[in-house]
Amino acid sequence: MIPHQFDYAAPKSLDEALKAIADGAKPLSGGMSLVPMMKLRLAAPDRVVDLARLKELSYVREEGSALHVGATTIHYDVESSAAVKSKCPLLAETAGFIGDVQIRNMGTMGGSVAHNDPSADYPAALQALEAKIVLKGANGERTVSAADFFVDTFTTSLEEGEIVREVVVPVEAAGTGTSYAKVLQPASGFAIVGIAVRVRKSGGKISMARIGVTGLANCSYRATAAEKALEGTAGSDADIQAAAALVAQGADANSDLHASAEYRTHLAKVHAGRAIKAALGKTA
Repeated sequence: MIPHQFDYAAPKSLDEALKAIADGAKPLSGGMSLVPMMKLRLAAPDRVVDLARLKELSYVREEGSALHVGATTIHYDVESSAAVKSKCPLLAETAGFIGDVQIRNMGTMGGSVAHNDPSADYPAALQALEAKIVLKGANGERTVSAADFFVDTFTTSLEEGEIVREVVVPVEAAGTGTSYAKVLQPASGFAIVGIAVRVRKSGGKISMARIGVTGLANCSYRATAAEKALEGTAGSDADIQAAAALVAQGADANSDLHASAEYRTHLAKVHAGRAIKAALGKTA
């Protein structure tokens, strides 16, 4: 497994990197997705621009009611960040489920998000968090919602010459409970099914529910039918199971050597129930 011959550049500034990308170079962040594809010759760029060395894109900072996570921030730094763990625990928990320790110390937030593997972990959490993705190109910057950013298998709303600059997630309000439940493929660590849940209660009833799903279909998505079924209920076991039963509604479940479509759907419902129950247990 030897990649096609390519040129490599390590720019010293974001502007320099964006200029190279605008000229047709392929951006490389942690390399956890692109390098294996190059080795298999599923991707064969003539020129690669290494963004991981750009320290200006590696940060976690709180601004107002949101956390901003730079594109080259590695998974371990998201997982272990005191700010993320206290202000947005769902994102920290999800980061801890990614791959293994080697991958978490090399892979980056921006690289994973831009690659949009249908079994990646971050997309489920970002859907549930209603996150914003900040995109930057040589001609300017724009912000899109996670719902609009993740389009299809390995497909996002990134346009030619753009990169992910940062991900913006909300600082959780008091009383919000979150959880991520995952069935992992042992060899790769990817999600056969992953369910991210955020819930909030008010007056003994669930006032807000957000459920993100990955691994089940060709792209991550919000399980809106399950959310609506959960909101307004007391969150009893029966309420949880009724909502979890709807988590795959409208989804075209994947079928492969790891799990049939029927089995994936079953796993999604079971783990949705577990994630909802765990999240509700943190709302007190």
